[in-house]
Amino acid sequence: MFFHPKRPLKMAVTNTAIYAFSHHGTRPLTSKSFGSRGTNIDSNKLKLAADYLMDPEHKEPNLESKLKTQQHVVDISSSDEKQAKSEATVDKLYVVGLPVYKWTKPVQFVVCVGGVFFFYLIYGYMQELIFRLEGFKPFGWYLTLIQFASYIVFGVTEKKLKEPAERRIPLKTYAILAFLTVATMGLSNSAVGYLNYPTQVIFKCCKLIPVMIGGVIIQNKRFNIIDVIAAMCMSVGLIFFILADSTVSPNFDQRGIIMISLALCADAVIGNVQEKAMKSHHASNTEVVLYSYGIGFIYIFIGLLLHGSLLSAFRFCYQYPLETYGYAVIFSITGYLGIMFVLSLIRLFGALLAVTVTTCRKAVTIILSFLFFTKPFTQQYIWSGILVLLGIFFNVYSKNQRKIDDMIANKIRQIIILIQQRGHRMQRHDSRQMFDV
Repeated sequence: MFFHPKRPLKMAVTNTAIYAFSHHGTRPLTSKSFGSRGTNIDSNKLKLAADYLMDPEHKEPNLESKLKTQQHVVDISSSDEKQAKSEATVDKLYVVGLPVYKWTKPVQFVVCVGGVFFFYLIYGYMQELIFRLEGFKPFGWYLTLIQFASYIVFGVTEKKLKEPAERRIPLKTYAILAFLTVATMGLSNSAVGYLNYPTQVIFKCCKLIPVMIGGVIIQNKRFNIIDVIAAMCMSVGLIFFILADSTVSPNFDQRGIIMISLALCADAVIGNVQEKAMKSHHASNTEVVLYSYGIGFIYIFIGLLLHGSLLSAFRFCYQYPLETYGYAVIFSITGYLGIMFVLSLIRLFGALLAVTVTTCRKAVTIILSFLFFTKPFTQQYIWSGILVLLGIFFNVYSKNQRKIDDMIANKIRQIIILIQQRGHRMQRHDSRQMFDV
């Protein structure tokens, strides 16, 4: 057995032995052979490894049993070779077919943030536009059925292109996930027919409230003062936003408040269930999307069939195919692509930046809703919305306090250094002027 002299030399390191081959032949290496890269090696262990490797038929059973331990590979290649290997093993991230991993960090950030804003702003616009169609108000669940069907098609396509068909998470878990997904999206879509769209968005920003209530009641959790302040800001802002909406909006209906509140509770639960299931079974995002929405589609279909509203919804949408099916497909595509960019943003830059971007996106969505669609407006919307945004800021700060503090400290340190450098430059300039005089 020989190794090419130009190939990087590797050593199989076990808990019981270390052995390597040189390009001159087979020769056991002692600890001196490793120089500064070496480790303290027992000569008996080297001999044991040598006997094992030189015994091609492995007639000695004790050797194999003694060497059956977990192996680690130690690479003693040059730094250039290591760098080439690390570059070869970089995770290749594609978003909507775009090779994001090849771009610089600033370009990745601009593309991901631009994708989040572009697709989710269209998503919100199309959702409100669909419910502007006269007579569509009772058919929010049918819109959710179309959305789930579109997500199934996207999930099947992506899974066939990227992953094997093997399912990792049990169907029992997916049945729970599907129910929560149906509750979150179905109730949220239906609430748009009974509320102003900005009110629905404000509600969706306040997920912390049911999360904290559930944590206190179910798990006896204790939250710090910052979380409490965040929840209070959200609660007060939400209450005054609803009061303003009920005063000036002709589209206000208490059924919408109940629907969006239940959707918010389901949304607060679904994240924990998804995270636990994906970590326990090592499932991918594509698999979770496919099975959650696939089983959820069956739930909604059976529910509409039993309720008797499936045929009536179909007949209504058949009369306005562009305003219903056409808009719903655009609505579904932009929602699916939007979540892909959000996940990529989290993967590349972390959850803190992703939450900041999505919060800004929701604020822009509310502003555009008032600009594009005629609706009554009051200044109470502004300061109550600012209170909700302040609560979101406190929530993000509570979860990332150390990181944000370090970031602020570094920025302050950089500013101080710049001021000091400018001061030194001014002193040098003054001293030169005095010298010239």
